[in-house]
Amino acid sequence: MGNLKKVFVFDDNADILELCTIILEDAGYEIKTSATSNQIIDQVMAYMPDIIFMDNWLPDVGGIDATRELKGDERLKNIPVIYFTANNDVKSLAEQAGADGYLSKPFDIQELENIIVRHLNK
Repeated sequence: MGNLKKVFVFDDNADILELCTIILEDAGYEIKTSATSNQIIDQVMAYMPDIIFMDNWLPDVGGIDATRELKGDERLKNIPVIYFTANNDVKSLAEQAGADGYLSKPFDIQELENIIVRHLNK
């Protein structure tokens, strides 16, 4: 099954990572998670996901800076980044970061799957 779409979730909350893993594996995706966005380019290059979920509140390098780094890299800038936070300003944070979309937490499982399908079928 080498043709599974790959999702990379960055979040420092272990419960969220576990929940995303269960939901997405169940939906037929391959998933990798990370609790930190340090060395974001190396992390993403090593996995080359089809889509990335980026939490705002990450230790050391926050989601905005990490997303900007990805978007500034020629090899990675076309991977959709979905900004993922419980912050009320999720839309403006996503815009500041240059993300391709956003998902508010707590999220609806269907919404999570929909956003992936939407961005992978562009």
